[in-house]
Amino acid sequence: MYMKTEFEHLQAAHCENGVTTNLLRSVGISKITEPLTFGIGSGIFFIQIPFLKVNNGPAIAFRTMPGLIFKRTCNRLGIPVVRKKFSSKEQAEKFLEASLNSGHPVGCQVGVYYLTYFPKEYRFHFNAHNLIVYGREGDQYLVSDPIMENVTTLSRYELERVRFAKGPLAPRGQIYYPREHTPVSDDKIRSAIKTGISKSVNDMLRIPLNIAGVKGIATTGKKIKKWRDQLGQQKAGLYLAQLVRMQEEIGTGGGGFRYIYGAFLQEAYGYLPNEQLLEISKIFTRSGDLWRTAAVQAAGIYKGRIGSQQDFNVMGDYLLEISEIEKGAFRQLSKIKWH
Repeated sequence: MYMKTEFEHLQAAHCENGVTTNLLRSVGISKITEPLTFGIGSGIFFIQIPFLKVNNGPAIAFRTMPGLIFKRTCNRLGIPVVRKKFSSKEQAEKFLEASLNSGHPVGCQVGVYYLTYFPKEYRFHFNAHNLIVYGREGDQYLVSDPIMENVTTLSRYELERVRFAKGPLAPRGQIYYPREHTPVSDDKIRSAIKTGISKSVNDMLRIPLNIAGVKGIATTGKKIKKWRDQLGQQKAGLYLAQLVRMQEEIGTGGGGFRYIYGAFLQEAYGYLPNEQLLEISKIFTRSGDLWRTAAVQAAGIYKGRIGSQQDFNVMGDYLLEISEIEKGAFRQLSKIKWH
């Protein structure tokens, strides 16, 4: 059997941004770029959940919950969506087939551990990856994974396995796509940009818990300084490896997301010409650079090249500095008067 929807694969820096942007393009909405998707969908975030462990390390996220970027972007642009989860693998496959037959490429949330086209070193138990299925040829589903340069395929069994991966954030066969082409005016984009910025300001500055937003970054920085004594050298190194993995290898993490947010503010300027957006954009680029520097420091520790208490202090101080930089940037964003 052969079925294929109209679809053009475009590579992106981050999976959910890319899936959202490519799905919107598939219904004729081409103005929404990856940075606009990330900003309108309020993707930028930070949370460290001490009581939740992932791969034996602390649960750390540099972005909002999986699925929210797509949901918020479509919602804020007034685009109706279809989204379903399944308890039955048979129902999940049936719905996928019906969607493809009716001409809809679909977004799927999957686990990366069994993604056969991923290099082995990138496969670990993480269930918040996103890809697009846009057709089927015999037993092979046609897959557009936006972080890959080219399209690829997964067999029926391989796709089912990743769609029903077990563990935290289990995808439960989740499928989503824009229901139909909906005209998106510049006014709608302007309104969505303002809403997206406002939500990110709230998420990063105003969540009362000290595990989220800029407070969460500072709290994590302070904790890192104690890890060597509390956990011992080896476990502390593994915890830092987890931080870097969540930051740099899954999607674009700390540094990359800050660069994308800076790009979003530059593109937002095209719709809302306020010079402050361009100035604040530069601050996020600085934050991105510092996240990258912190990742290099952490890698040096967990690979055993460095490892004194002073090295942990330097690592912690990077995060404290990042927290202050981002706090300043979001405060400036919160004060912008839109005309």
